[in-house]
Amino acid sequence: MSLSPAAFRAHFPVLGTKVHLASCSLGARSVDVDAALEQMRADMSWDRFEDQLRQARHGFAALVGARPEQIAVVPNASVGAYQVASTMDFARRSKIVTTDLEFPSVAHVWLAQCPRGAEVVFSGEIDADTRLVSVPMTGYQYSERLPVADVVQRAHEAGAEVFVDAYQAVGTEPVDVDRLGCDYLVAGTMKYLLGLPGLAFLYARSPERTDRDPQLTGWFGRVDPFAFDPRRLDFASTATRFETGTPAVPAVYTANAGLRLVARADLTAVREHVLGLTDLAVERLTAMGRPVRALPRDRRGAHIGLVDADPVGLAKRLTEHDIAVSPRGDVVRLSFHHHSNSDDIDALCAALSRIERQNHVHG
Repeated sequence: MSLSPAAFRAHFPVLGTKVHLASCSLGARSVDVDAALEQMRADMSWDRFEDQLRQARHGFAALVGARPEQIAVVPNASVGAYQVASTMDFARRSKIVTTDLEFPSVAHVWLAQCPRGAEVVFSGEIDADTRLVSVPMTGYQYSERLPVADVVQRAHEAGAEVFVDAYQAVGTEPVDVDRLGCDYLVAGTMKYLLGLPGLAFLYARSPERTDRDPQLTGWFGRVDPFAFDPRRLDFASTATRFETGTPAVPAVYTANAGLRLVARADLTAVREHVLGLTDLAVERLTAMGRPVRALPRDRRGAHIGLVDADPVGLAKRLTEHDIAVSPRGDVVRLSFHHHSNSDDIDALCAALSRIERQNHVHG
């Protein structure tokens, strides 16, 4: 039986005194995460760590409809993107087609391939010269949901592969790599998957079918990591070939806590719950005269943008009212999860009103 929003929220006692609208940046901390850290302290065993790593790989695979052997555990999304790029030969097909909606860290990985012969094109045409198309599932700033499956179809028709950054989507809506049809997908644990920083997952549809082996590696990328042979460089046929050194142990333990919690929710219901709250937030903020950037329901992710002349300053002021938000560019991002409720929106609006009155008095 899936967890209701109220039952889900009960795993986050901190939300009894604070409002967390910043999961698009860093997820709220649950009692499950605290318990996982305590378990790590008690285990003190490499075998236990290996089991936790196996659980994380299997848990993420189940979440996105993949097989465990298609999942690599990497430190973050940027390393995942680099591992993909490093296997590609740009001599015959040189173009990487991406978009300005791409999170800069991923786009920078693509740009760094230019000395290797890549040509990075933003919002360009997918054609016979295209090697890779990179598309975020949901934009990090304004929460645009992109037509990933359509992009994949166009790319595959042109003979190109597709890399999907699903960091702003996984955990708040159903994600199925087979339905998307993508060749690669990356997401991490620190946002809507409710873990800690330091861990991400790279899905590779056919991990062994690359132009060349990954250029960043380590002992976890070997066929048998425990062979301990410094003279032999072999690569596994599974997605572990993209792995490097030992993952951050605390991040692995807490990744499992977050994945188990997310697995107990019906992600279709989570998306409807989140959409309802974003609708309410837009209505309430608009009524206050506050400009909001929010796309129509079917094109909107799990956050909206509150436009402000000083987003960073407003975020700091809201922190003083025990409300966590995330500024990016010209907006303060307000993100929602299954643990969010209308009381959070009430508290946000009340705090904004108080801040506005204080500004008026001091102005």
